Amino acid sequence: MTLATDQNAEITARTVRPRALIRTLTSNRSTFVGLVITVTLAIVTVLALFGALPHDPLAQDPPERLRAPSGDFWFGTDQFGRDVFSRVAAGVGNSVLIAVVAVAFATLVGTAAGLVAGFYRGFSDTAIGGVTNILFAFPPLLLALALASVFDRNWFTIAVAIAVVYTPIFVRVTRGPVLSLREVEYVRAAVSTGQSRLMVMLKHVLPNITSIIIVQVTLSLSWAVLTEASLSFLGLGTPPPAPSLGSMIYEARTLVTVAPWTMLAPGIVVVLLVVGLNLLGDGLRDTYDPRNRGNR
Repeated sequence: MTLATDQNAEITARTVRPRALIRTLTSNRSTFVGLVITVTLAIVTVLALFGALPHDPLAQDPPERLRAPSGDFWFGTDQFGRDVFSRVAAGVGNSVLIAVVAVAFATLVGTAAGLVAGFYRGFSDTAIGGVTNILFAFPPLLLALALASVFDRNWFTIAVAIAVVYTPIFVRVTRGPVLSLREVEYVRAAVSTGQSRLMVMLKHVLPNITSIIIVQVTLSLSWAVLTEASLSFLGLGTPPPAPSLGSMIYEARTLVTVAPWTMLAPGIVVVLLVVGLNLLGDGLRDTYDPRNRGNR
């Protein structure tokens, strides 16, 4: 996570060009694979959120317990006779929902704080930088565990806990380019003509750092999914009986020798989620990182 932050902090601000974006997503093989994986799992998420699954993920059917994958149960059943495919799909929906809400919150708060710190400097920069450094001092998973354990467990509080962990990243990623942009001639000219600093930030600075934010959002989504799965595995994630990929892996640890599909299915899906989003993020970063312009 620190590596992603450092790399993105060095990216010079560039505007998002739709044609370049589409070309990147389709021309690079690994980026295209990441896009396919992400879109496929996004469709599964939508189906799960609307309940369009072959079986009820919460329904127990003891006579069908520990059935191997078949035409009736694509990923087999667990120790309670629940359809593993439906539970995995529902778990993907829950994990992605939490990750999207968490990253959206972190993006809004972190980008706003980074804009203020970089553009206004002075006390604002010192105060925001101090809070950011304090949050960076804690290991991400440990901080998320501490925050998740304080509040009542539900999907929203878990999303907020994860958002607090990722907000400092967006502050740091945004602040660097803003420090450079505030000295650009057209920004200084806009300020000298009497425009408010807020309007200058929204009209002239923010559009030029959109590409950086998009890249960081994509990379942060993959880490947020992994963080949610880790919290669920440790018993502080999505509360039961709602399916969660992390809790499914935890419950299947005693069944791995007799019913390996109960652990393999959610485990593989977690890997696909993280790898797909990382490949997509890496492709976007390669497009907007000026250090790679000479290689394309």
